[in-house]
Amino acid sequence: MADSKVARRYAKSLLGLAAERNITDKVFADMQLISSACHENRDLALLMKNPIVSTDKKDAVIKAVFGNKVDTLTMSFMDLMTHKGRESYLMGIAQEYINIYKESIGVKVAYVTTATPLDAAAREQVLAIISDTKGTNIELVETVNKDLIGGFILRMGDEQFDASVTKKLRQLKNEFDDNLYVKEF
Repeated sequence: MADSKVARRYAKSLLGLAAERNITDKVFADMQLISSACHENRDLALLMKNPIVSTDKKDAVIKAVFGNKVDTLTMSFMDLMTHKGRESYLMGIAQEYINIYKESIGVKVAYVTTATPLDAAAREQVLAIISDTKGTNIELVETVNKDLIGGFILRMGDEQFDASVTKKLRQLKNEFDDNLYVKEF
């Protein structure tokens, strides 16, 4: 929890700097690049969190990987983070920046988990229903979890709607456990 608070504070500061220079979109693209690079390359993420590897080596890796691909503000920010010993937060900062940026432009993220991948028609239906109730632009993040058996779980912010078969079976089991018609001895 403390890591997310630190990451959010740094992300807000970076967004403020980017807004002053009118490059929030460019820094957003940079943060997406950093986030995807860390998610796709586990070694990079582990390197950033490894306290044994020296700051100079981490700085050299960051410059080699992102040097010509990101804006100077983003590069300066990452350089500052490594020299302050905060490079382990870079992945979290990138994700928080993405979230804060989306909030600032009025896009909300909804997470839908289904037993099978959604087809285009079902995806459009879900987006239409959410947009009607929330009245904003929605970005849908889909996850497949075969343990649900059927149905879906929709999560947006602090709200969750669980219409999965697994939940229904769990409720049914609880009702049988509380069966009032069985004579107890």
